[in-house]
Order: sequence, then C-alpha cells, then structure tokens
Amino acid sequence: MITRAKAYQLREMIEKAVVNLDDTEALEAVELFPIWKVGVVYETGDRVRYNDILYRCLQSHTSQDDWIPDVAPSLFAVVLIPDPETIPVWIQPDSTNAYSKGDKVHFPDENGSVYESLIDNNVWSPEAYPAGWKVV
Repeated sequence: MITRAKAYQLREMIEKAVVNLDDTEALEAVELFPIWKVGVVYETGDRVRYNDILYRCLQSHTSQDDWIPDVAPSLFAVVLIPDPETIPVWIQPDSTNAYSKGDKVHFPDENGSVYESLIDNNVWSPEAYPAGWKVV
C-alpha cells in the first residue's frame, strides 16, 4: 500500500517529469500538471491546470488572487486544443498561443463547419483569412 507521504512524493516527481512533454502529449495528460494556486512562483513556459484547462505561463511572476489564468492574458495563454478527440469552437488566439497546422475547430460556433488550419502560427479566423483554413 502506498502511504500518503509516498503519494505526495510521487506526485512531485510526476510534476517534474511532465515539463518534458510537448503540447500534444501534455493535452493527453492534463491531469498530470499542477493546479494553479495563489502564491506560487511561475516561470515562463510553465504549464498549469485551471478549471481543467491547460495554460502556459507567458511571463515569470508570483501568482495572486486577481491574476488567475482565465482573466490574465498577459500572464497565461490557453493551450488551444485541450482534448485532441474533441473539436473545439474557434477562439481568438494571440501570438503566444496560435493554432498549429492540422488543428481543427468549429467556426463560427459549435454548430458551424469544421475547419482545419493549413498553417502554423494561425491567429486568424476562417472568415478573416480563408487561405489559412480548409473545411473538412
């Protein structure tokens, strides 16, 4: 039987190991990433979970109550395709979390067509830059 102390030790080891996963692998194992907390020093590139969504830290800082990932776009960016098995609705990315070639989205809403990005670093909607997308 694993003791509580051993479980915490293993959790710390897992959280250290997951930093080596690329975004595709990370999105398949979101549960392995630490949950965002207040008072933690986050470094640029760190990935954390908040409301079961994976975020990447954009600039080093110590977290505060009002700097939560979903309302602090200068500090965190959503890793855009959270579940490779589910096609999300297109959201406006910025230069820090653009869509990659092959990413699929619904546009303009969940009832819209499915589009596949034809380019990396795609920050445009299918409407704004049709050459960057194809309907699938």
